[in-house]
Amino acid sequence: MDNPPEHLTQLTSAPTAAQAAIIVAALKAEGLDAVSTGAMTTDKQLGSGEWVQVMVSEPDLPVAKNTLAKLRQETAEIDWSQIDVGEPTEE
Repeated sequence: MDNPPEHLTQLTSAPTAAQAAIIVAALKAEGLDAVSTGAMTTDKQLGSGEWVQVMVSEPDLPVAKNTLAKLRQETAEIDWSQIDVGEPTEE
């Protein structure tokens, strides 16, 4: 990211690092710089109650908000009953 950390602002937060990474990847696919940060660095800390923040540069915030809204709309329209996610594994 070209901007120093003091020019970052929080776009959203996610309960796991994996979910934050999906958001960051979607933002980067649209040409935006984004990073995730926070106390929770692995999903093993899921019970900690601390979420991972998704940060973008302040000038990119309006576009990032629009991109996030589109991502949420697209994922809301997925009919998960029609998606083959494979067989569950026992751990």
